[in-house]
Amino acid sequence: MTMRTLCPVLLAALAVAGQPLRAATGLTSAVEKRLDADYPSLEALYKDLHSHPELSLMEEKTSARVAAELRSAGFDVTEKFGGTGVVGVLRNGPGPTLLIRTDMDALPVKEETGLPYASAVHALNLSGKDVPVMHACGHDIHMTVFVGTARMLSGMRERWSGTAVLVGQPAEEMVVGARNMLTAGLYRQFPKPDYAIGLHDDPQLATGSVAFCEGFFSSNSDSVDITVRGIGGHGARPDNAKDPVVLAAQIVLALQTIVSREIRPGERAVVTVGTIHGGNRSNIIPDEVKLQLTVRSYSPDVRAHLVASIRRICRGEAIAAGMPEELTPVVTVVEAESAQAIYNDPALTRRVRAAVTAWLGSDRVGSLEPEMFSEDFSQYGRTAERVPICFFIIGASAPEKIAESVRTGVPLPALHSSRFAPVPEPTIRAGVTAMTAAALDLLPKS
Repeated sequence: MTMRTLCPVLLAALAVAGQPLRAATGLTSAVEKRLDADYPSLEALYKDLHSHPELSLMEEKTSARVAAELRSAGFDVTEKFGGTGVVGVLRNGPGPTLLIRTDMDALPVKEETGLPYASAVHALNLSGKDVPVMHACGHDIHMTVFVGTARMLSGMRERWSGTAVLVGQPAEEMVVGARNMLTAGLYRQFPKPDYAIGLHDDPQLATGSVAFCEGFFSSNSDSVDITVRGIGGHGARPDNAKDPVVLAAQIVLALQTIVSREIRPGERAVVTVGTIHGGNRSNIIPDEVKLQLTVRSYSPDVRAHLVASIRRICRGEAIAAGMPEELTPVVTVVEAESAQAIYNDPALTRRVRAAVTAWLGSDRVGSLEPEMFSEDFSQYGRTAERVPICFFIIGASAPEKIAESVRTGVPLPALHSSRFAPVPEPTIRAGVTAMTAAALDLLPKS
């Protein structure tokens, strides 16, 4: 997942990150004291998770650690649900049911942060290739906040009433983990939630700050594979071949006109060619070239238009290149890697924002515009049950680093970067505080 926050939020956060909780009530004071006592353990957990990342669908040790933490906090725990998923349930009297989700998987990225707890892990990916592995998207922070929140809820049962369902989800980076857990019966085998909430860290937002977006927040995401077919031959006699490399190049350029020329200005849409592979020697014209695209949208109509245009352009360019009908490019939408847009329920989002603001203060809470990243947290609100969801953002970068980036114009390391390194303490503290504030508000004492 990648994202970019609004500059006003960034700049407002610079001066306030790291401020203490508002000294409002005995409840906030109690939470702060618990967090002070618990923080060394949470930081140790974070560093251990960071040092031992696991790839999507392979989160065996990670999920076992999350399960152990939930069990230690008093939750009834089910492991290996929907693959490597973990579900913890804590019943605490009558009241609503709240689902809190964390993702657990890491990315095939070689870490270059220079941190003493940096990952040196290598693993075989699903294709059997040896790759480096790193928590380059902050899922280690998310899991730590998740565990901290579980401990808070367990230790403060006298302050809330209802049922907490905590979900450790695999394979967010492949946008299949939520679907797998829901298909396995998450809402049938466990208490069906009245609300579902989650969070993500963001290096463009100052640590200690939190930001919200009502309504649509993330985009639809589709992975599209294109096999451009041709007739191979000798590079010295292109007249005896039908060159798929040239055709692929024409297709790549033509695809750029879809958003600029076919989509109404103001509509959000992206068509990006992420990979292109073909051939193995300079003097051989290959038989095919493979392209992989990411396609982003909000509107279902725009989503359908983008895919239809990709198919039309591929066919049209092939005809223009003189390819025979049987060698028309093959366009495949990879359904297993598709994700729907996050729609933050407005009423729930306003309620969560108000609760977090009461604890952190309005100067540490900002607003976001919708962005074109994708996140399969959306699936928790897309089932027949139509559970209201709220997904919010916590800052992960030191204010002085953001200020330096603004001053010099040099971007901070982004999510998925080999150099992404969140500042642990204020990020974890703000995350646990915000999530606890939301949970206690949504599970009021009856």
